[in-house]
Amino acid sequence: MNMAHQATPSSQKALMMELKSLQEQPVEGFRITLVEESDLYNWEVAIFGPPNTLYEGGYFKAHIKFPVDYPYSPPTFRFLTKMWHPNIYENGDVCISILHPPVDDPQSGELPSERWNPTQNVRTILLSVISLLNEPNTFSPANVDASVMFRKWRDSKGKDKEYAEIIRKQVLSTAAEAERDGVKVPTTLDEYCVQTRVPSQDSSSDLLYDDLYDDDMEEEDEDEDESEMESVGEAGAISCLEDGGTSTRHYDNQDDSGNEDS
Repeated sequence: MNMAHQATPSSQKALMMELKSLQEQPVEGFRITLVEESDLYNWEVAIFGPPNTLYEGGYFKAHIKFPVDYPYSPPTFRFLTKMWHPNIYENGDVCISILHPPVDDPQSGELPSERWNPTQNVRTILLSVISLLNEPNTFSPANVDASVMFRKWRDSKGKDKEYAEIIRKQVLSTAAEAERDGVKVPTTLDEYCVQTRVPSQDSSSDLLYDDLYDDDMEEEDEDEDESEMESVGEAGAISCLEDGGTSTRHYDNQDDSGNEDS
């Protein structure tokens, strides 16, 4: 084994496996790519606003940045698209328990079990973020003004329209970027539920797979088989079911901590 292979961090191998899994078995409502093909620690996420919510028809971009010791430390999740939301800071950073380091901090109001742990992964982060968009946590908001406005909208059952109008304006403003990127944003539940594999821009990803795994494929065959089984299980966390011709959202064992923020 040459020195280049010996120096490959375990986090790089873990991220490559997660990226491959997410591109072959996408999470509904998301598209994942690398910011740069040679950098596994910086991912770009495109989020489609779920139908029948205020975010319907929206195209929101974000970056996930991973630490070198991932998955023992959490990544950061920052929206590039301007977002008005109780749990998103002005700079786009998402405030959510699952992305907080697993330390005991009684003043935060969070339990250690609600914070990051190495069993979490990008798939659980994405599901938590989409859940947070639809169900903000207003107990400890990152954006106090947005939190107050959201509560007025929610408590008035939509009669106070200020919050909804701001969100809809932001959604409409994303149409131009979607068009520039050549992306058709799903607006119906049937379209949203279609999982499409993101095509590679070139062969560099495949070369990177080969470079990382050529010398230890035999050793990791069994581990990869187990990982594929886990990925299939994780993919079942959110699905679209056909019942009498009507599509419905279905969540299995959703982690409530995904809706907690600090």
